[in-house]
Amino acid sequence: MASSVLVSVGAMAPCMPAHAQSTPDPVADAREAFRKKDRNRLAAARAAAISSQHPLAMWADYWELSNRLSEATQAEVDGFYARWKNTYVEDRLRNDWLLELGHRRDWTNFAADFPKFRMNDDREVTCYALLTNHLAGKEVADAARAAWFAQREADDGCNLLAATLIDAKLFDSADVWRKTRLAMEAGRVRVARQAAALISIPTASLVQDLSDSPAKFITRKASAAGGRANAEIATLALMRMASNDPDAAAGALTDRWERTLPPDLASWAWASVAKQSAMKLLPEAADHYQHAQLVFAKDKNRELDWPDDTMAWKARAALRANDGKGRWQQVVQAIDAMSPEEQRDPSWIYWKARGLQSLARNSQSGDAMRDQSRQMFASIAGQLSFYGALASEAIGQPFALPAAPQPLTAEERAAATATPGLARGLQLAALGLRDEGRREWNYTLRGMSDRQLLAAAQVACDAQDWQLCINTSERTKAEIDVAQRYPTPYRDDIVARAKELGLDPAYVMGLIRQETRFMATLRSHVGASGLMQLMPATAKWTARKYGVEYRPELINDPGTNLRLGTGYLRHVLDAFEGSQPLAAAAYNAGPGRPRRWREGPVLDTSAWAENIPFPETRDYVKKVMSNATIYAALLNGEAPVLRTRLGRVVGPRDANAPEPEKDLP
Repeated sequence: MASSVLVSVGAMAPCMPAHAQSTPDPVADAREAFRKKDRNRLAAARAAAISSQHPLAMWADYWELSNRLSEATQAEVDGFYARWKNTYVEDRLRNDWLLELGHRRDWTNFAADFPKFRMNDDREVTCYALLTNHLAGKEVADAARAAWFAQREADDGCNLLAATLIDAKLFDSADVWRKTRLAMEAGRVRVARQAAALISIPTASLVQDLSDSPAKFITRKASAAGGRANAEIATLALMRMASNDPDAAAGALTDRWERTLPPDLASWAWASVAKQSAMKLLPEAADHYQHAQLVFAKDKNRELDWPDDTMAWKARAALRANDGKGRWQQVVQAIDAMSPEEQRDPSWIYWKARGLQSLARNSQSGDAMRDQSRQMFASIAGQLSFYGALASEAIGQPFALPAAPQPLTAEERAAATATPGLARGLQLAALGLRDEGRREWNYTLRGMSDRQLLAAAQVACDAQDWQLCINTSERTKAEIDVAQRYPTPYRDDIVARAKELGLDPAYVMGLIRQETRFMATLRSHVGASGLMQLMPATAKWTARKYGVEYRPELINDPGTNLRLGTGYLRHVLDAFEGSQPLAAAAYNAGPGRPRRWREGPVLDTSAWAENIPFPETRDYVKKVMSNATIYAALLNGEAPVLRTRLGRVVGPRDANAPEPEKDLP
């Protein structure tokens, strides 16, 4: 997004013109009434939608019942299920009703309804379901512990599950303290406080106190004397302190707390310091991680249990260590300590393979390590992704685009067009109910084969809903239609404008694909608008630079937005000496942040990208660069080579380079 404000946006703008109507659409009216909690208007809109047999009447019915769900009876809900059997809204209401039944502690109706929940993707519902199984005498401790530890918000279901299993002596205080540490490490104070309340209300109050003023708490209130509970509280305070000031927390550990805390807790505190240092790109981060490991080694009775994200930042810090040369042993150790699921992520497959490749040079097992490295690269090589492309290049396999699948048959197209859920998804989008349309659409895709997915994607492409087109096409596994996944709407305009400004058209197209999926009327929740997601101030600044007449209402005009967006991108590229990865980071997070992120050691560009502190921007840069590589192949027939496009290294700005524009927004 062209702004100094970091924001995550999806391509969520209406893409199909609604049919002309002389009166307000009753479903759109119902949605507005639901938003305003206007019961009378909502009931009237629902009645109008049903009586007119509106194809989206089920949504009006859903909103009307949802608006009074806390008063509803099982019979009313069963009636709704019967009216809209096998639709998205049936399962959506079942999700809502299961939560309501959990809040009511109505385990009989919950147990009867839960097996019919097809999406089964709500963590709180999962916790309630595990609780009903426990109450029925089933063994749930391991699954319940995993669900509770994964809980991100302070919800009722997972907390009730944990409290019940504590009363049953299936969870103990060690489980509670681990949950509290996990929550504090993730910066979720409310969740940490909720978990601590399972120990006692005074303990929860202490967690709140240490969260509000960790440095003051460490100085005045914390004590390692008096048992494990006090040590846990002190550790939480040090972790919270590290999130604000890792240097101060490191000093407190060195001066006192490392010697007074149990080794496992001292190592948790040091790991928290290390992670926060790594996220701030501080050079001592890798040393802090190494010290945390040494402290933990003093405890012979426990296994290291740091969270995956802490290990991920250990690997990233190791990539930056030794003045950018990396500590490859530490990279590999960090990845090996991750959960099996996290280790399967292509980013960690790639970096472990790089680590083994480097370590093999000085190892007696060098041949075996090189063989393992090559196998790991090969396992992701060829994927249409950042690390898939880099892995291909690492083993000398030209990164080739997949061959086009067989064209869709008339029968396959007709079946997709006739699928009710897909039609409803597009109809909802046409009414401006983009989020509801996306959910209806995605629910309908469940269980589809590759051919069915390609046909569904084509329905969206034909409707010029490029967000649904691209996202659906990306779901296929074996049959990959690259032209469908990487469409080229506005191609002539983009190419002409890019060449006029000396920009790479493939780079511009790759950036737009990531910004908005080519949805020209998209507006983000912070006010960025149009094809290239310009903030109003950025659009005004760029218009002034180029002498373009500009009015705020023109920001969503595709031609105006493209002209201003590419103009701004030209300035951003110039500010970063033409580096496409740095410019992409600046476009998403604002130019000030990547100016800071490039300071420090000179890094391999891929290692620099992996160390971007903001997860959204890290993902954005990788995807823009991968997109651009593929678009270059589609537009120009070039062999897709990512490494050349990335540039070899990223480091501090050359002192001899021209000064960047001071007022670049």
